[in-house]
Amino acid sequence: MQLLLMNSARINFITQFLFLIAILNGTYIVYSDSQGLDGHAFRHLIPETFKRESQFQIINEWKYLDFEYSTFVERKQAILNGDFVPKNNLPLGIDVYRDRLFITTPRWKDGVPASLGTIPYPARETSPAIRPYPTWKAHGDPKTPDCSKLISVYRTAIDKCDRLWLIDSGIVNATVNLNQICPPKIVVYDLKTDKEIIHYNLPESQVKQDSLHSNIVVDVGNSCDDAYAIVSDVWRFGLVVYSLSNNKSWRVTNYNFSPEPFASDFNIYGLNFQWLDGVFGMSISYDKRTNQRVLYFHPMASFKEFMVPLDLLINEFIWQTSSQETAKYFVSIGDRGYKSQSSTSGITRDGVMFYTQVHRDNIGCWDTAKPYTRGNMMLLFNQSYNGSNTILQFPNDLKVDNEEQQNVWIMSNRLPIFLYSTLDYSEVNFRILKASVSKIIYANHICNPGYKNSNDRKSANVIIEEGQCY
Repeated sequence: MQLLLMNSARINFITQFLFLIAILNGTYIVYSDSQGLDGHAFRHLIPETFKRESQFQIINEWKYLDFEYSTFVERKQAILNGDFVPKNNLPLGIDVYRDRLFITTPRWKDGVPASLGTIPYPARETSPAIRPYPTWKAHGDPKTPDCSKLISVYRTAIDKCDRLWLIDSGIVNATVNLNQICPPKIVVYDLKTDKEIIHYNLPESQVKQDSLHSNIVVDVGNSCDDAYAIVSDVWRFGLVVYSLSNNKSWRVTNYNFSPEPFASDFNIYGLNFQWLDGVFGMSISYDKRTNQRVLYFHPMASFKEFMVPLDLLINEFIWQTSSQETAKYFVSIGDRGYKSQSSTSGITRDGVMFYTQVHRDNIGCWDTAKPYTRGNMMLLFNQSYNGSNTILQFPNDLKVDNEEQQNVWIMSNRLPIFLYSTLDYSEVNFRILKASVSKIIYANHICNPGYKNSNDRKSANVIIEEGQCY
């Protein structure tokens, strides 16, 4: 009743005051979904961010990683031998299949005993030891490399046929002195039996000097044999497409795979570094506007998102001949704004894309049925006055699972500090977070496929980046 008695001037004052708090808090995206007495729905300015952030729950967190050895003596011996150096292990990729979470631990440094493992889900403990997948014997020793075994797994993909696909870079010590001890390879496991069913080395002609194959997505057609894996070469700016039915691959190139110099400068956690990382984030979905399946992609050092028809990529004949005529089909669909570099992304069955924001310690979402404009994007985490996020620190990997009620999974790992400074192992450094897709969409109308602007329901999108005109 008191609200109804407020005069217009008082409403404007409260609206402006809450709007100022939102800016100071780092809540750059502010919107209203209904019209109040004077056209302002000020009740949505502050609580909306917290409603979105509260949808995420911490599943696991670690100060440092540990592995599940058969005995205490075996673990102690591995530490004494330098085969296991806890502080040199960092979780990178995340995936989920039923009652297991899959975690990759690439061999950035010495002392990483296995580069792919599992932990139970639901979580039985907050900081569980990682069990090497599928077994300890499946992982090679970098000192005496056996290239039939796993060497340095970066990321994984789980398809609808209950298979785990992975890209093994074959590289150790990538941050110190890059050492390609084995060819990069695609390996596939049957998750029902945990048996290896595919082992494919990328041909030498498709691997460039200093290539780093670090991400993988999979598309399955009408049958499980009709499957294609797409692998990104982040340092030599290309894609490798693998056909399961033909057991063959080909390399795809395009100038949009290259990094943007302006976006290669990172300033995070007091560290300044340059990453000239090319094509990295990839996600596959059906595009309603063009009525075809497409690959969305972006370089890590970029503010833009791109799109290309999937049929173009999986047509081997095109890439055996000249690729110049295909360049026009790789198109930019828009940009996310300044400091919007993204590592990975994932798309739900309803066509909602979730993507990381590594420079902002945040997660964004976008309904792919809408134009790729900043007004159609939303950040899901609140930020403090200094722009940092204490829960999510460098969201490095993101997955949308295949469950009937889909979830978004995030791996947060403070990677820049691990690479260029020293992690404080008395603090939590690594986290796995999860959120229900339906709950996020319910709390956020901008990313809701069912929401459409209309004349009788006004909405406003205000995006403010202080000190930037980008």
